[in-house]
Amino acid sequence: MANSNTKFDSLREWIVEHKLRTVGCLWLSGIAGSIAYNWSQPNMKTSVRIIHARLHAQALTLAALAGAAVVEWYDHKSGAKAERYAKFLPIDDLNTHSHKD
Repeated sequence: MANSNTKFDSLREWIVEHKLRTVGCLWLSGIAGSIAYNWSQPNMKTSVRIIHARLHAQALTLAALAGAAVVEWYDHKSGAKAERYAKFLPIDDLNTHSHKD
């Protein structure tokens, strides 16, 4: 159980770091899957197949963007985002600079 928990956490971290890449991959796989499904349907014009594929991919992209927004909101509420960026800020620079200067 602990191993699957770490796999899920590492997958979640990768998705958080690569949101646009994840949405792009979902869009590409959605359009490819939709085209493959629509091509198996008989008696449908090619233009209708392409339009259906685009609509399916667009809906999948909107769902992925909504999911990315939920992940971003969760990170903001839990404070995980601040912890993630804190490692890039040197402690010495934070103490020596003030906004009063």
